[in-house]
Amino acid sequence: MARQILDCHRLLCPMPVIRVQDQVAKMQPGDEVEAVCTDPGAMNDIPAWCRINGHQVVEKREQGDEYIIVVRVGEQA
Repeated sequence: MARQILDCHRLLCPMPVIRVQDQVAKMQPGDEVEAVCTDPGAMNDIPAWCRINGHQVVEKREQGDEYIIVVRVGEQA
């Protein structure tokens, strides 16, 4: 299992989701991507994209001015 950290600072909707989507396309099922965002909308947008595309949000947290979402790649990647 690999874990990638994705810098989504200063990106507004829909760019954090697009960056996560592009990274997930390069990964294997079971791998994880940690998106570090500054747009609070990512806390809803990325989990919604995961539900539609068969991926799992394993962690969501706020850390200062950052919003961090960890996604586990599903079989549909």
